Amino acid sequence: MEKQFKVFVYGEGEPRIFLNPPCKSIYSMEGNFMHAIERNDHFRTKDPEKAHVFFLPFTVVTGLRYGYERVSQDSSPQRNTVTDYVNVIAARYPYWNRSLGADHFTLACHDMCRGTSLSLSDPLKNSIRVLCNANTAEGFKPAKDVSFPEINLKTGSTNSFVGGPSASKRSVLAFFAGGVQGPIIPDLLKHWENKDEGIQVQKYLQEGISYHEMMRKSKFCLCPSGSEVASARVVEAIYSGCVPVLISEHYVPPFSDVLNWKSFSVQVSVKDIPNLKEILKSISPAQYMRMERRVKQIRRHFEVHSPPKQFDVFHMILHSVWLKRFNFKIFNDQNVLSQ
Repeated sequence: MEKQFKVFVYGEGEPRIFLNPPCKSIYSMEGNFMHAIERNDHFRTKDPEKAHVFFLPFTVVTGLRYGYERVSQDSSPQRNTVTDYVNVIAARYPYWNRSLGADHFTLACHDMCRGTSLSLSDPLKNSIRVLCNANTAEGFKPAKDVSFPEINLKTGSTNSFVGGPSASKRSVLAFFAGGVQGPIIPDLLKHWENKDEGIQVQKYLQEGISYHEMMRKSKFCLCPSGSEVASARVVEAIYSGCVPVLISEHYVPPFSDVLNWKSFSVQVSVKDIPNLKEILKSISPAQYMRMERRVKQIRRHFEVHSPPKQFDVFHMILHSVWLKRFNFKIFNDQNVLSQ
């Protein structure tokens, strides 16, 4: 990939809608990826004939300011904007029609992305969708789409969050703190909130207690899905050196094509929430040490750098798109797509 892979970024569209995403907040990865690929001379090509894939640079977060009616929750204007954008590039370039959009990709972390791409008589149905909320129950297709991590960049940098003490200095078995969102967190709170010293589960931390310090004190960090399947807690746990415990349904974890999540995380079904302590206690000290060591090894793949560094999250996203792109061939002379 490093030697060959090339991405063409379309320049069409009103900049304030298509080219100005946020780089801080829970949706920061939309902006960070877009700004990184715009400034990248290694992977980006300005010659579409040299491109392996084509990036559609619209951002769901910015688009919501202009294409979503909050009172009625009508997202049809935004969906129409996406359709119009596809129609414009299909009319101006031969590449969309050549592959029916299969060598094109979009990237989104906002949960509204499914309203944009899943409910259309969908011009993006063949495209590679790079999504935080990789929910197979809502149309995410692991053979075609890419799961990437939700990262909450409050300052635009991850430097202050990365790192933690050794396993021997982690005194808490498992930790969770957070508000009530979605169907899974209420179940977790019902069974474990303030009920066990080892499984420290709370809605709100007491004043003076640091959320990130609690992660650094914990062996396992509970990462239940909230309003959507993805949770920023997964990456926060990895940054802290805490083994993530994924509690979700229908979720495809980030970069699953190349990362063996079972080697550095625990995956718990919702029905097993009452058995959390028993499940975690059944993990031997030697097994836990291996998992904790692997968390540190894979952490670099979730780190955000500006400019990007080899093996970081930007490179992992491109690597995943590269893998999906070479799942099929395009025959220019016949205008056919071969899976």
